[in-house]
Amino acid sequence: MMQRLALYVFVSFLALPALGQDASSDRQSVVKIFSTVRAPNLFQPWTRPAASEASGSGVIIEGNRILTNAHVVNYARRILVQPNQSSDKYEANVVAIARGIDLALLELEDESFFDEYPPATLSDELPGIGSTVTALGYPLGGEALSITEGIVSRIEHTGYKGSTLGLRIQVDVALNPGNSGGPVFMDGSVIGLVFSGIPSAENIGYVIPTDEVRMFLEDVEDGSYEGNPRFFGRLQTAENDAVRSKLGLTRDQTGLIVTEADDEGVLERWDVIDAIGPYDIDNRGMADVPNADDLRLNFSYFVPKLATETEGGWSVPMTVLRGGESVTLDVPVMPERDLLIVPLDGAYPSYLIHGPMVFMPAYQELMQQASRAALVLASDDSPLIERMTDVADEPDEQLVIVPAPFFPHRLTKGYEVGIVPVLESVNGERIRNLKHLAELLDSIEDEFTEFVFAGSSNETLVFRTDELREATEDVLDDGGIRSDRSDDL
Repeated sequence: MMQRLALYVFVSFLALPALGQDASSDRQSVVKIFSTVRAPNLFQPWTRPAASEASGSGVIIEGNRILTNAHVVNYARRILVQPNQSSDKYEANVVAIARGIDLALLELEDESFFDEYPPATLSDELPGIGSTVTALGYPLGGEALSITEGIVSRIEHTGYKGSTLGLRIQVDVALNPGNSGGPVFMDGSVIGLVFSGIPSAENIGYVIPTDEVRMFLEDVEDGSYEGNPRFFGRLQTAENDAVRSKLGLTRDQTGLIVTEADDEGVLERWDVIDAIGPYDIDNRGMADVPNADDLRLNFSYFVPKLATETEGGWSVPMTVLRGGESVTLDVPVMPERDLLIVPLDGAYPSYLIHGPMVFMPAYQELMQQASRAALVLASDDSPLIERMTDVADEPDEQLVIVPAPFFPHRLTKGYEVGIVPVLESVNGERIRNLKHLAELLDSIEDEFTEFVFAGSSNETLVFRTDELREATEDVLDDGGIRSDRSDDL
């Protein structure tokens, strides 16, 4: 993880353990990564903050590539790679990135680097619980390669970032900022990549297993990243005696209950999913993992393993109990839903300055930063809360917000708006997205322009149209702002 991230954890420095048959070769495959980052400012979208420096770790893999965490190189304007026991730094570029699962793939401009520094071997198997593992990387506090040891304490299929699900290994080697992207070895092979720790817990760190790494590498072979298919239906456990009686389930019939029919008309309400492919699902949604001793994972782990491409997307075989009968179905799955509030995914925010206000679409990253005001937004009936996880009603639908206070100007006399208010309409016309707003404001010929915001406490703002347009020029001049809108508008 980057040294500027607040994922602080504790690491004990141990005597150099044996990493494999050739420990020096393993160490030579680990690199330090320097990033010059210019992240977006979601509350002042017309600006880009000064560049900051950060560092992390990475590992060389086959094909003259370097694997690291997405957050190590996200929004990086320049990336340098420094090999072990060397002062040389090599220019690198991101060729693939998956921010949800936190993986990124780098290539170097000078490929002669790989003549001297060998790739690490990626393990084909998951480590067993209790296995001894060794983490290599460049954590905070020194320039030399750090080598620490611990055990695997848990393996689970869980949430990563946003709607992304994936396999995760928990180790008792806590990890410092700077360790992110570094490899974790067992018996000379990489079993995963460090990606985070828990600030409030001692000796707990998390590793992205090579199981996820291989799916990422296969996904990006065509030059783009789609993500692992997953199941988005609404389910509940089949543990309660009353609901089991209602459905006529016998003691040996287990699974997850469908509580809402899917849009494709494949699953029906009260179906009980009792198997995914050949794997039986218990009443908590868990299934045995083949070739792994005593490892049970949530059924969602098997979705990308069993998914096959169809004409309309992806599907996975499931067996359901429906009205006492067993039915085999091909259930639609997908990497992502078309959410109303989308992530920036490495882009900079769109914006529009008009008069004393700046407008911007709502992004997931802004919602994360505004989480402290969630209670205030909820009490105001803000669509940001009500529609936080909604799918867009139309392909181009956006929630348009005002992310910042008014620019200082006489036109705002007596007006107030709440925290990140959502714009509903202008002169009675509902706003579909930011582009629609820009086109509408550019074309208004009425004497007055009226802005109506969602929520119970936001005022309606009325301005003289000519004065509003003149105020835009005043605001740009006063703030030294280059343009009243982002390039995409």
